[in-house]
Amino acid sequence: MPRAPSHEIPRPQLLAERAFASLERFLHIEAVSGAFLLLAAAGALIWANSPYASSYAALWHAPLSVGLGDRVFSQSLHFWINDALMTVFFLVVGMEIRREIHEGALSDLRQAGLPLAAALGGVVVPALIYTALNADPASRAGWAVPTATDIAFAVGVLALLGRSIPGNIRVFLLALAIIDDIAAVLIIAFFYSDGLQYSGFLVALLGILMVVGLQRIGIGSALVYVAPGAVIWSGLLMTGAHPTLAGVILGMMTPVRSVPMREQPLDALSRAIGDLLGRKAESNLDVGQLAGPLRQLRLAQREMRPPVVRVQTALHPWVAYGIMPLFALANAGVALDGVDLSMPGPQWVMVGVAVALVAGKAIGVIGASWLVVRLGWCRLPPGVSWNGVCLIGLLAGIGFTMSIFIAMLAFTDESLLAAAKLGVLLGSLTAAILGLAWGVALVRRRA
Repeated sequence: MPRAPSHEIPRPQLLAERAFASLERFLHIEAVSGAFLLLAAAGALIWANSPYASSYAALWHAPLSVGLGDRVFSQSLHFWINDALMTVFFLVVGMEIRREIHEGALSDLRQAGLPLAAALGGVVVPALIYTALNADPASRAGWAVPTATDIAFAVGVLALLGRSIPGNIRVFLLALAIIDDIAAVLIIAFFYSDGLQYSGFLVALLGILMVVGLQRIGIGSALVYVAPGAVIWSGLLMTGAHPTLAGVILGMMTPVRSVPMREQPLDALSRAIGDLLGRKAESNLDVGQLAGPLRQLRLAQREMRPPVVRVQTALHPWVAYGIMPLFALANAGVALDGVDLSMPGPQWVMVGVAVALVAGKAIGVIGASWLVVRLGWCRLPPGVSWNGVCLIGLLAGIGFTMSIFIAMLAFTDESLLAAAKLGVLLGSLTAAILGLAWGVALVRRRA
């Protein structure tokens, strides 16, 4: 049955179509996703310090079980968020790294040199500052907490400054944050995965071989890769390494080219549409005969974009507006009356994290950038001044998601963990305010 002309479509349907189109555009605005993350963190902090604080702790420690027959796997809701759902977050991180290495700011070593040096400075200097302020071995375990940059928050704050900020500043910040993510993944793998059970690596290797096999036979549907991804996740969980690293592995293995087809996707798309239009003119049209052209149409439409772009685009709203705010809600709830800052351990952990994020990140990023430019090894990108580098250094101090994640791996002592989380919240908020203020001044000077 032919579609009714647009003037005959019911008005509620037209309004719904426009609303959903606007919502889709809205969900891809980075500043909005950063705001959602901030609201979730603020909500967790208020909830954990309200008269209903006991319900906050009880909710995240409630058991959630999955099983088949006599085999039951039971863990807390907190585990399913931090160890399972965050795997999808790390999957997107892995795909971002894959894209940048293939065709982005990390594809050319000369172009990647400056953000690479800046990111390394932004990892080393905060770690040194934190270690200098925390001599006790138990407190020193959190040396990596202030080394990470939160992409969503940092790019979201930068987006609030509008289009007056040169595009190369955003590229520089994005490349720096991605290199930071690579460093954070390596730190988690090498420093926070103690007592490994190496038999689990065989299970993870089996999952990797399953992924390679599916790719070699040309399977392009993302859903098919859920099963081997679960095998990799289970193997890493068995080893004692953090299972979310499975997401990074899958993301890095996501192809940057579409599945090979007998003809180019655009040609296949044109041929399938022509076939459908030709059948439309038939007097006795059999709907069942449309199955073949429609299947070719869906396949060609899917392969118009490489898998790494297609999957990342599909997952972005779920990660930005679901998984990350949920992670913030489950982990940012620090009970202030439970942080005993009169004790030197928690006190210096909080101070060390906050100072290292705000001052250490800025000094490391700006100092390393100045050094490599001064030595003639790199040049500032077009449109990026030293004021722009200072803006990037300040925004790099927003370490919310990954910093809290590392803190939970670093500390088993609840008082030290709470102090570290509080330091992350204070440091990230201060860095965001300073970066926003510096950016506003920069925009006014440019105007």
